[in-house]
Amino acid sequence: MSVSSVDSDTRVIAQGIDDEPVASNERSLVGWQKHLLFWACAAFTAAHLISLNLFPLETWAYRILHVAGALCIGFALVAAMRVDTDAPIKRFDLVQGAALLVSAAGLLWALGCLVIAYWYRHQMGAAYPPPWVFETFGIPLTMSMAVAVVSSWVFRSNGRSINWFDWVLIGGAIAVASYLLFNLEVWRFRAGVMALPPDMWAAIAGTLLIIELTRRSAGMALVAISIIFIIYSFVGPWLPGFLNHAGYSAGRFFTYIYTDNGILGAPVAVSSTYIILFIAFAAFLQASKVGDYFVNFAFAAAGRTRGGPAKVAVFASGLMGMINGTSAGNVVATGSLTIPLMKRVGYRPQTAGAIEATASTGGQIMPPIMGAGAFIMAEITGIPYTDLIVAAIIPAVLYFVSVLIMVDLEALKLGLRGMREDELPEFRKLAKQVYLFLPVIILIGALFLGYSVIRAGTLALMSAMVVSWLTPYRMGPRAVVRALELGARMSIQIIAVCACAGIIVGVIALTGVGARFSSLLLGVAAHSQLLALVFAMLISIMLGMGMPTTAAYAVAASVVAPGLQQLGIPPLIAHFFVFYYAVVSAITPPVALAAYAGAAISGAEPMRTAVSAFKIGLAAFIVPFIFFYSPAILLEPTPDLTMFGVVIPGWLRILQVALTATVGVGLLAAAVQGYFFGHLSMLFRAVMLAGAMFMITGGAVTDLVGIAIGIAMYLIQRLFGRRRVPVAAE
Repeated sequence: MSVSSVDSDTRVIAQGIDDEPVASNERSLVGWQKHLLFWACAAFTAAHLISLNLFPLETWAYRILHVAGALCIGFALVAAMRVDTDAPIKRFDLVQGAALLVSAAGLLWALGCLVIAYWYRHQMGAAYPPPWVFETFGIPLTMSMAVAVVSSWVFRSNGRSINWFDWVLIGGAIAVASYLLFNLEVWRFRAGVMALPPDMWAAIAGTLLIIELTRRSAGMALVAISIIFIIYSFVGPWLPGFLNHAGYSAGRFFTYIYTDNGILGAPVAVSSTYIILFIAFAAFLQASKVGDYFVNFAFAAAGRTRGGPAKVAVFASGLMGMINGTSAGNVVATGSLTIPLMKRVGYRPQTAGAIEATASTGGQIMPPIMGAGAFIMAEITGIPYTDLIVAAIIPAVLYFVSVLIMVDLEALKLGLRGMREDELPEFRKLAKQVYLFLPVIILIGALFLGYSVIRAGTLALMSAMVVSWLTPYRMGPRAVVRALELGARMSIQIIAVCACAGIIVGVIALTGVGARFSSLLLGVAAHSQLLALVFAMLISIMLGMGMPTTAAYAVAASVVAPGLQQLGIPPLIAHFFVFYYAVVSAITPPVALAAYAGAAISGAEPMRTAVSAFKIGLAAFIVPFIFFYSPAILLEPTPDLTMFGVVIPGWLRILQVALTATVGVGLLAAAVQGYFFGHLSMLFRAVMLAGAMFMITGGAVTDLVGIAIGIAMYLIQRLFGRRRVPVAAE
């Protein structure tokens, strides 16, 4: 990522803004290993595109290969710990040699058993090999994986080559997938019911590999929660209340979660279809420099306004975030450019980091792509994807309107300037390249013309390549292969996260804790529905803290959404409710990953940045309650309403809710910032907050009360408000 100077002037031009940030534990391979990984990544993405569009595979086999491929690439690409490319390669000692001997011997024995099994089936016509083959397969494999994982924690990588223990883990991923594919027909029926010992060991080894790759690529939050859920499956008989269950044997538990009720379930179903496709789409956009265009267009359109770089951050991060798929990743990508510029025009470091974090998080709720959560929602609920993105329009607009007003009021309160004309890209030049928006337009158009999500995504991907031919960054065969390789690199984290989230989903389904949570929620609702919704909100946020958005929603959808549906809330509203809170967990203290990423770039104190992000994104914590009280905001069919003898059509009701909620979030922003045509006292801020709440609830009477409060506050502030004379920031 860089900011270039054009014609030796001071214009800010985004270049490489959507380049994938390199993690501290990501390897920079050299030599033949570098080329092998490159072509493996390109083949991984290409195989998915071919299977999705031309030659579909059997569902379970496809998902098994999807997870196995991600594990192989992930262990080659991501080291267990931070890498130091300058560190010398440590020589083998006795301990490391013993670990290598044990793990390699176990893996080779397991792979040898699989070779014998396939030989008997394909060369000798026997359905299964002699009993001893698989009876001796599982324990050596699992022991080998355990030793290799521990070795990866103890013996550091220098980042220039793949260590022996990661080669063992790659071999283990291949062995697990090969065993599952060999026994696929019977695996469907006996997994989780009548599992054999080798089934259990293969599932344990596969689960261990998934957890380790998730730890490497996404951190400890999701791993810790997964381990807690696994432990819960075995200690249930000793737990009190609704947490109590009968308990399960290791064989039944591990084989159950390695089915389509767990690891191979909805999250991996989505990652192997929609997510891999749209990540490839994002990679093609990056190769054709469309991401740079989005950011430069935002600078040209909004950079000169009051507090310009902050508004640019809102626009650019919203555009990039919906494709990026991760709030923290988008902060790193666009924030590297926007946060220093915000500080330059006068925003405090913690505010600059918070604005970028809030805007990047909002990208996850912005249609048509909405990160990856919308795809999982469509898979779980069965609601057509096009219906979901239509329902998401008004709430997303409310969120970004609120953030923009917050940013503008902050600039007005502090007397900040915008950027000068000579600092910005030339709008006239960018307007001539407006065709670079075509891939996104084609995606939306194809969806609403009735194409499937996969077909629409493929068309958008191909259009990104075609559009590049009109730019200096024309995509030839080499660039296409590079985009395919980049797509695989970008997808590894989210595939690992989806597979690990599947473990939690499987535990919830097996133990029935989700149903018992629903009963608990029903008990709370018997006293107060509002209290039940607040309880559901808090659980959704707690489950999502420290986790990527996709995993946060997948878990919350399994635990919280069924309980809301038990209250009589329609599936669309229930799932949007938990989806929003899973998303905003990225800016909710005390564990706010997106805010912490913004703080790292701005140099601010992380917790203060998280609190500032929470305040700026406050609308996102209120809007989901509107889903419950005013479903019209999700463009749900709304019956005509008779009020004072006048019939109000349903469409007019939707318009009323949208407009009054927009005004409401404006009043909310003024209350939070303490500025509304002048500085607000604490009393007036409380009055503004009350007016905002009245307008956001969506009722006709409450809207009138909110409007009255807003008008009264406007008149008071215009007549008596204390204004600060704007002073341009240095």
